Amino acid sequence: MTITIALSKGRIFDETLPLLSAAGIEVTEDPEKSRKLILPTSQPDVRVLLVRASDVPTYVQWGGADLGVTGLDTMIEHGTAGLYLPLDLKIAACRMSVAAREDFDYAHAVRQGARLKIATKFVAIARDHFATKGVHVDLIKLYGSMELAPLTGLADAIVDIVSTGNTLRANHLVEVERIMDISARLVVNQAALKLKREPIRRIIDAFASAIQPS
Repeated sequence: MTITIALSKGRIFDETLPLLSAAGIEVTEDPEKSRKLILPTSQPDVRVLLVRASDVPTYVQWGGADLGVTGLDTMIEHGTAGLYLPLDLKIAACRMSVAAREDFDYAHAVRQGARLKIATKFVAIARDHFATKGVHVDLIKLYGSMELAPLTGLADAIVDIVSTGNTLRANHLVEVERIMDISARLVVNQAALKLKREPIRRIIDAFASAIQPS
């Protein structure tokens, strides 16, 4: 009975490794050096699937993986149908924020009831945020280089993930509103949890024990 864990390269992969170690699972190949998309582990019945961060919940939902690790932002955008989210892993911490040019008076525009153009790849999060505030917006979906949108006049502001804020500052943008804190979540296929209950539950329990207390 093989357990497949979906992870994305980069920060989430690196910060998940200690949690896997706590479950007695060591990934035996470096994803940055290997061309493989399915990596073996020290457990013959556990493998790691390397996918795009935004695809993790899709693989888990449709049974391509039994469980995975992905950001709360990705889960909100994807939806949770057919998925079980047992743990906030408290890794890959960042925040979702509204940012605008340094010379744009965002607060004044909101107070005046202006209709704002917002560029983002997080459409569901942005829509819910501005609807809750009663702010009228036109959402422009982009897939990358979000900071260009205010600089070129494409948008008044952006909704994006912020970690250090260095990229915003380098492009003369400022955070004008914090929407939510983001961290990575463990996501589990509900059918797999029934069919492979014991091995999956062991991983969940090991992760839970290894999570740093907040």
